[in-house]
Amino acid sequence: MKLLIFVLAVIGNSLGVQFNIINYHGGPINVGIQGNSGKAHLAGGGFTLNQGASRFVDAPNDWAGRFWARTWCVNGNHCETGDCGNIIECNGNGGAPPATLVEINLRAHAGQDFYDISLVDGFNSKALIRPVNGNGQCPTLQCKSDLNSNCPNELRLNYNGQTIGCKSACLLRNEPQYCCTGEFGPDRCNPNNWPENINSAKYFKANCPQAYSYAYDDRSSLFTCVADTYEVEFG
Repeated sequence: MKLLIFVLAVIGNSLGVQFNIINYHGGPINVGIQGNSGKAHLAGGGFTLNQGASRFVDAPNDWAGRFWARTWCVNGNHCETGDCGNIIECNGNGGAPPATLVEINLRAHAGQDFYDISLVDGFNSKALIRPVNGNGQCPTLQCKSDLNSNCPNELRLNYNGQTIGCKSACLLRNEPQYCCTGEFGPDRCNPNNWPENINSAKYFKANCPQAYSYAYDDRSSLFTCVADTYEVEFG
């Protein structure tokens, strides 16, 4: 019996989970992928995805990490948002903020998949994550508003006369009260106390209520499911 259980566990682990990455931008993007500490950087950490194209990426079912879109890639492998070092395969490098992140931790606490869309590092692309035939409540999460067009002036990342990203207050000021660090932990980090003109958390939450708007926005932004396939859309 123990041998049978072991064999079934090995088979289950080998099946893993598939992510179907889809590009709905008006042109090609470079997808970034970064595994959490001790986890693989799937597909070498990234690849180019043409407009309207999709690509399946396989992951072990204990994988944890993030996906993001690198946009405005107009100079070789360099991208103006989400860049990971002028390379196609990020190989463990994160994306330069502002960048919209799709994050997931497979088969974590109680065997559940925990997943979210994070704007903690700012916004550069619309995003969606959809469980396919999942077990549980399994909501589709999306941030489908163009947050660049109405981004507060002080938070705008501009390129060639266009706003291509919307920074977080943390990225702009790099101070504990906006980054929720140091003495500004879960009990003291309060976006209601941030100045209106740089209140990225308020702006992000109003337009993408399912997404993390700042570091401790867990109650309305972290969801669970168990699924063998997830669709991840950018654009």
